[in-house]
Amino acid sequence: MSAEKDRESNRLTGRIGRYARVGTNVGGIAAKMAGARLFGLELDNEKHAIELASALGGLKGPLMKVAQLLSTIPDVLPPEYTAELAKLQADAPPMGWAFVKRRMRAELGADWQSRFAEFDKAPSAAASLGQVHRATSHEGADLACKLQYPDMASAVEADLRQLQVLFSIHRRMQPAIDTREIAMEIGERVREELDYRREAANMAAYRTIFEQNDRIRVPDVKSDLSTGRLLTMGWLEGEPLLSFREHSLEERNRIAETMFHAWWHPFSHFGLIHGDPHLGNYTVFSDESQPAGINLLDYGCIRIFPANFVAGVVDLYLGLLEDDEARIVSAYERWGFKGLTKDLIEVLNVWARFIYGPLLSDRVRSIADGISPAEYGRKEAFRVHKALKELGPVTVPREFVFMDRAAIGLGGVFLHLRAELNFYQLFNEQIEHFSVEKVGQRQKELLRGAGLK
Repeated sequence: MSAEKDRESNRLTGRIGRYARVGTNVGGIAAKMAGARLFGLELDNEKHAIELASALGGLKGPLMKVAQLLSTIPDVLPPEYTAELAKLQADAPPMGWAFVKRRMRAELGADWQSRFAEFDKAPSAAASLGQVHRATSHEGADLACKLQYPDMASAVEADLRQLQVLFSIHRRMQPAIDTREIAMEIGERVREELDYRREAANMAAYRTIFEQNDRIRVPDVKSDLSTGRLLTMGWLEGEPLLSFREHSLEERNRIAETMFHAWWHPFSHFGLIHGDPHLGNYTVFSDESQPAGINLLDYGCIRIFPANFVAGVVDLYLGLLEDDEARIVSAYERWGFKGLTKDLIEVLNVWARFIYGPLLSDRVRSIADGISPAEYGRKEAFRVHKALKELGPVTVPREFVFMDRAAIGLGGVFLHLRAELNFYQLFNEQIEHFSVEKVGQRQKELLRGAGLK
């Protein structure tokens, strides 16, 4: 690591400044929560949730990404807070050209511009951790250059530290879920997103998985133009997924079926999921020579699961399908649930039957009837939260954070497309001849080949 990069990643003043800004906003809310708890006062959660969302919305950066994630997990924060956080959009203002030049110089050296035939000054997309610039190689290839914002390592650590304040206060307010495992999972995954070399390796793994599938495209990485905080890859042309909402049912179904395969095949065969279901991470390509396909664009949030966890997902499905209580209990134990009781199992099954519901009936259907994408899963999450509250705090295994988040996000995509598919048939095609030993061996070979282990 160069001295300049080392100074940026550990800049004390950047971290102190971030703590001050985040601490003032989040700390004020936390203090009110703590005071209400201490003196037995009623806290106006709705009012303070709006204040918190406003504070976080003004900060942008990694805290925005974490806040959006929190909004998808029941009872990590009070429901009024999650409702407000769900409205936040990761629309961080882009870096100006002067900043971009400094960042590119830090990553590729003073002559960085000579390494491209063209490099757009204005970003084509800006998000919470970085922005993308379109460029052209000297060979004429279209490129996407994903450049991380300055001082993100310090910003992430500051934001995660302050979120611990909210977590710790909420744990004292008789929550249904103990958030400690969840907090550790969020921290690990967000830190991983800062490492663009890891993202390049994730991309290599997905290219291997789908190398024989002409309906799913994965960008190729330009290693000589990439670093730990600059990822240069081939540009994939495509249209926003939502632009196909008014196309024919046949075309919408084909896109949804491809999305189903792009998500469930890596999980059921290799133990990997694409953990960020944001609609902006997919585009659709189509031409007269072949049916519409999917571009998978972002690989910062790829979750790798132990083969035994994947086996638990399959066992729970088969247990629900065959009404096999012993298999259901065994699945929860594989996932890492402790202290299982009959009441707790019944509550967990409420959520399981919701997630697995479309996969259990052998017929063509929508993923859910009469539900908007924004409301998908919320009613069931509320029921589970209410029931768990009676049982005391339950420690949810950390793997659930991104598994549930991705499953809900995928369901939202199907609702946006108004797809009608036989989800039972599609899922059973993926788990046919399932073997935990085969998943473990495939995963080991895949990760080794991609440079992930």
